[in-house]
Amino acid sequence: MTILVTGGAGFIGSHVADALLAEGHEVHVVDNLSTGRRWKVPEAAPLFEHDIRSDGAAALFAEHEYDCLVHHAAQMDVRKSVEDPGFDADVNIRGLLNLMEVGIDHGLQKVVLASTGGAIYGEPEYTPQDEEHPLRPVSPYGVAKLASEKYL
Repeated sequence: MTILVTGGAGFIGSHVADALLAEGHEVHVVDNLSTGRRWKVPEAAPLFEHDIRSDGAAALFAEHEYDCLVHHAAQMDVRKSVEDPGFDADVNIRGLLNLMEVGIDHGLQKVVLASTGGAIYGEPEYTPQDEEHPLRPVSPYGVAKLASEKYL
């Protein structure tokens, strides 16, 4: 399977890319390197340095036949999301939609979304939270992550 990992130069994305390569998949990484680091990208995975909102990131789907999108790219700073909710939504919602729309146009069949560890739940009524837990995000970051889940 040929897989595009967004945010693959970050901590989690780079480890996911490593695991997918170990399973024998062809892996490509797209990352704008705003928080990720080039050295974290596995050597066997080509790195395309693009913002996920860009035409360059979208063009990857025309240049390669991806079977799956594994989406880790995000503006993940909750404090920044409060200071600039428009930017947070732009990256975390519009970035995903940019890739989804062009991916669907090019036959993308599978998407794996890395959401959040708890920002969509607010103050927990019980732990661990499961899919039945009420959703009450308390930050723009949590709202954007919840919206991303709903778009899928």
